[in-house]
Amino acid sequence: MAAQSTEIARRRTFAIISHPDAGKTTLTEKLLLFAGAIQIAGSVKARKASRHATSDWMEIEKQRGISVASSVMQMEYRDCVVNLLDTPGHQDFSEDTYRVLTAVDAALMVIDAAKGVEAQTLRLIEVCRARNTPILTFINKMDREVKSPLELMEEVERVLNMDVVPFTWPVGMGRHFGGVIDLTKDSMRVFTPGEDRRSEDDEILQGLMNPEAVKRFGSEHAQAMDEIGLIREASPPFDGAAFLDAKQSPLFFGSAVNNFGVREVLDALVDLAPPPAPRATLTRVVKPEEPAFSGVCFKIQANMDPAHRDRIAFLRVVSGRFERGMKLRVCRTGKDIRPGTVVTFLSQRRELLDEAWAGDIIGIPNHGTLRLGDTLTEGENLQFTGLPYFAPETFQTVEIKDPMKSKQLRTGLQQLGEEGAIQVFRPIAGGSLLLGAVGTLQFEVVLHRLKSEYNVDARLEMSRYRLARWVTCDDQNMLKKFIDANAHRIAHDVVDAPAFLATHVSELEVSKERYPSVQFHALREHAGHVFSSAM
Repeated sequence: MAAQSTEIARRRTFAIISHPDAGKTTLTEKLLLFAGAIQIAGSVKARKASRHATSDWMEIEKQRGISVASSVMQMEYRDCVVNLLDTPGHQDFSEDTYRVLTAVDAALMVIDAAKGVEAQTLRLIEVCRARNTPILTFINKMDREVKSPLELMEEVERVLNMDVVPFTWPVGMGRHFGGVIDLTKDSMRVFTPGEDRRSEDDEILQGLMNPEAVKRFGSEHAQAMDEIGLIREASPPFDGAAFLDAKQSPLFFGSAVNNFGVREVLDALVDLAPPPAPRATLTRVVKPEEPAFSGVCFKIQANMDPAHRDRIAFLRVVSGRFERGMKLRVCRTGKDIRPGTVVTFLSQRRELLDEAWAGDIIGIPNHGTLRLGDTLTEGENLQFTGLPYFAPETFQTVEIKDPMKSKQLRTGLQQLGEEGAIQVFRPIAGGSLLLGAVGTLQFEVVLHRLKSEYNVDARLEMSRYRLARWVTCDDQNMLKKFIDANAHRIAHDVVDAPAFLATHVSELEVSKERYPSVQFHALREHAGHVFSSAM
C-alpha cells in the first residue's frame, strides 16, 4: 500500500486545450523537450527534410498543420510521471476533446496573446468548469506585437469569470520582448529567440530591480515594474483550494516556439496540479488508492500504425495497479480479457509496459473487444459515467465508387464510428449509410482515412436530415410502436441505439406531441445506453 500511495502521488495527468492556432501543439512539443522526452522539437522522424509535431501523427494532420485527433504522451519530470494529452483545437472535433477532458485531473489553457480569449477556448473552459477541472493559463506568442499583458489578464478574468494570479510577467513584447519575471522568485529569465534544442544555461537576473535588467531593458522594464505593482495590489494571493475548485488560475507568459516560459509552466504543473482523484460510477465512487484495478476507456484510435491495422483502446487507470497479463473483466459484456501487449505512448512511438497506476493512460491493442466508455475491473461490475455522444448537427450519405469495396466500407465506417471519429447510422428501412457529425471537417477527415487506411474511394452527398435524437421509452411496446410508425425516420447507431431523424425541428415537435411517453435525447453516454439531456 505504501508503494501504491507513493506512485499515485507522483502522477500528474493533464490536457492542453486552446482555440486553433494558439500554439497548443507547439507547447506540447516544448514541454516534452524540457522534460527530456525528446531531443529535437517537432522531430520523431524526418520526412523529406520537414519536421512534424510529435503529437500530430495522422497524415492529414501533417498536410494541414492541425490536430484532428487527441494524442497521449507520457514522460517523467522531477520524479513525477506526467501524462500529457494534446487535444484538437478545432470546434469540429469538440467531442474528442470533451472525452479527453473526462480522463484528466487538470488542464493547461493556451491563449494567443494577439487574439485573446476566443470562442472555442470559452467552450472548453465551460466543460472544465462543469467538471471542476483545475486550469493553468499560458499566454503564448509574446515575441509578437500583441495585446498588453494587463489587457489580456483582464480579458481572461472577465470572459472566463475566473480570478487569475500571475506567476510570471512579461518585460516588453514583439521586437522589444526582453523576457519574463518570475514573481515567485523575484528573478528575470532573459529571452533568447529561435532555439530548437533544450537550453540549460538561460540567463537569469536575480532581483526585480537588478541593475543589469534596468540598464538593458529600459522603459520596457520600468513599465513591467509599474504593472507588477498594480497586479500585486489588485490580485488576490494564490489560493491552492480555489485553484483545485477551478475558481482561480495561475497565469504564465511566454513564447512556446522559442522555448521561452515553458520551464515555468512545467514546474507549475508538477507543483500545483493535483494527483489522481476519485471517480464516480453508476453505483459508487472509486478511490485511486483502492487495491483492486479499475479503468475506463475514453478513446479508441484505429490504425495508429497502418501497416498493422491496429486498434488501440486508451484507458485511464482509475484505481489499483495494472500488471501486464492480468485478467480483467469488460463490464459491458461480462467477458474476461488478458491484455499482454499493453503500451504507453510518446505520440505514435510506443513502449511495452509492465505496470501502471491510477492516473496513468495506457493503450490496449484489440480487435473490437473494447468500446468507448467501457469499464475494466478485476471482477466488480462497475460503470464509470460521463463520456457522451452529442446529437449530430450535420448529416451526409455515403456512397462507394467501387461496389466490390462495400465490405471494406462497412468495416472502415464501423471502426471509425466506434472510435468516435464520426457517427454512423444505419436506416432501418434500408438505403445508404448515413454519417452524422458535429462539424463538417469531420467528413473530410473520414473520406481521407477511408482512402488512406481502408483503400476505399467514397463520396458524400448532403442528406435531407437536419437533426437526430436518440429515443427511449419505459414501455418497450410503445417504443416498438413508435419505431414501426416512423420506420422511414429511424436509424441505429454504432451501438444499435435507435435514433429519430428529422428534416426540421417541427417534425420533432409533432412526434413529441403524438408520443408523450417517448423521450428524445440530444445526448447519449457511450456505454450502457445511459441517456441524459432529454430534448
